[in-house]
Amino acid sequence: MSLESGYAKNNSNSFNKYLHSTRNLWSGILFGLGLIAFFDEVVFHQLLRWHHFYDKSTTDLGLFSDGLFHAFSWFATIAGLFLFADLRRRNGLWLTRWWGGVFLGAGFFQLYDGIVQHKLLQLHQIRYVENVVIYDFIWNMIAIVMIVIGLLLMFRTQHGKPKEGVVSSERA
Repeated sequence: MSLESGYAKNNSNSFNKYLHSTRNLWSGILFGLGLIAFFDEVVFHQLLRWHHFYDKSTTDLGLFSDGLFHAFSWFATIAGLFLFADLRRRNGLWLTRWWGGVFLGAGFFQLYDGIVQHKLLQLHQIRYVENVVIYDFIWNMIAIVMIVIGLLLMFRTQHGKPKEGVVSSERA
């Protein structure tokens, strides 16, 4: 491989990253959303048994709702990984941007869960104790931290545009 072909390959790789920057972000968002939902399901629903996805009825219905929630989390995780594999195949994987998406997806899901599902819809609480405010505060603060990290990574990669005149050898 000559020096010139290595230079062209690096520029092409940079162009592919830019070309697929939105796909990198969405792949990460889906994976992060699925990952945090899976973590929530396994840790808080199954191992600690603090709650079910839907706690307004019988235990059987709660377990059934957990199964649907678990299926959703796996669907999002697998969809994110399929996009990830496609980005690698296209030589367009931008890991920093992808990780930004992972943190955004995880953080937004956790914040949605903490505000909408726990408080507005009251499908379940994070834990059924007298002083649930402490749990809610920690849950939502962790979500905000993940969102901030995701936004920082996303904005850090937003200006990584390819150089003028670089053309990808790949067809869209």
